[in-house]
Amino acid sequence: MNDATTKTQGNGADEALRRAILDELLSEAAFEGFTRQTLDVAAKRADLPAGSIEEGLVDRLFPGGIGDVLAFWSEEEDRAMVEAFEAENPKPHGITKKIRWLVKQRIEQLDWNREAARRAAATLALPHHGGLGAKLVWQTADAMWRATQDKSTDFNWYSKRMTLSAVYTSTLANWFGNSGDAAADDPYAETWAFLDARLGNLMSFEKFKGRVTEAAPDPADIVGFLGRFRYGSGK
Repeated sequence: MNDATTKTQGNGADEALRRAILDELLSEAAFEGFTRQTLDVAAKRADLPAGSIEEGLVDRLFPGGIGDVLAFWSEEEDRAMVEAFEAENPKPHGITKKIRWLVKQRIEQLDWNREAARRAAATLALPHHGGLGAKLVWQTADAMWRATQDKSTDFNWYSKRMTLSAVYTSTLANWFGNSGDAAADDPYAETWAFLDARLGNLMSFEKFKGRVTEAAPDPADIVGFLGRFRYGSGK
């Protein structure tokens, strides 16, 4: 398995170049998917230093190829989610409402790149990216719990992230399959109702220890679940 290394790091200039390429790639990938070819096309369209592509800039910025790009995008969205939560005033009251806000925010951020996000989920469901997909979902769940200043340790630390991973991915899959009601005040109200139900059924925080064994999924199943929503099929 050739998973990309997550938590991509670099200096400020490199981060700006990564974002420039990612911005172009999201538009391209919405139609053509996430491939090395679309990455190269995006790099050519981005405002990169002259001659840098020929000198191997793309491979230096994303040594793991598409896997690194998807990891970078996920980390960017996690960061934006946390920043939005920190700026929220007043914040939701109570742990369940805070988690609901974070899950909803994380998904709503993808609305501008909905088809690219669907393609990304399909790509991460492929066997050679499955491990990376599970890692990225885990990182998102971890970012959510850390944003709430969760103090759990040991088994609770792992079980909370595992169960929140299930809530997040199932809600994301529901959102992918929801065409939305453009005439409604909230086009995706059905998805948020689904989220509320999942939080009620699977995330009873006060009784978390007693329910985690039956509620927590296998991390590999999470990626496969999202993979069913390839290219808008939802099947």
